Amino acid sequence: MKLYIASSWRNDYYPSVVSALRYAGFYVYDFRNPPSGEGGFKWSMIDENYMDWTPEQYREQLEKNPLAVKQLKNDVEAMKSCDACVLVLPCGRSAHNEAGWFCGAGKKVVVYIPCKQEPELMYGLFDGVATTIEEVIDILNV
Repeated sequence: MKLYIASSWRNDYYPSVVSALRYAGFYVYDFRNPPSGEGGFKWSMIDENYMDWTPEQYREQLEKNPLAVKQLKNDVEAMKSCDACVLVLPCGRSAHNEAGWFCGAGKKVVVYIPCKQEPELMYGLFDGVATTIEEVIDILNV
C-alpha cells in the first residue's frame, strides 16, 4: 500500500511516523524528502518574508511562482498515486486539504493523534482515528 503522510514541517512526530510506516512495509511519500531528491518545498524558499505578503501577493506566488507550481504538481501526482492518507496531528491547512482530497476521492484516511489536541468533530468523516502508530497500521490493514 502506498501512503501519503499529510502533516506539517513543524510536526515533531512526522519523521518517526514515516520511519515506522516504512518499517511496517508501506511505501511512504515523504514531502520533506520527495523522490525527486530536490528536498521539500517551503514558502521561505521563495521569500523569507512570505508571512508579510498581502493576499494578492500570496495569490500571485501560488499561481505563478515556478517553485510553488512545481511542488503543487508533485504533491498532487503523489496524492493520485497513493492508496491512503495518514493525517498526522498537529498540522495545518494544507494537510487538512490533502486529507479532504483523499476522502473525496474515496481513498482511506487515518487521523493519527499522538498528543493532546483540541477535539474536531469532522475527523469522524475519515476511516479511523488512531492514538498509537500500531493503531494506524491496524486501520490501514483493514
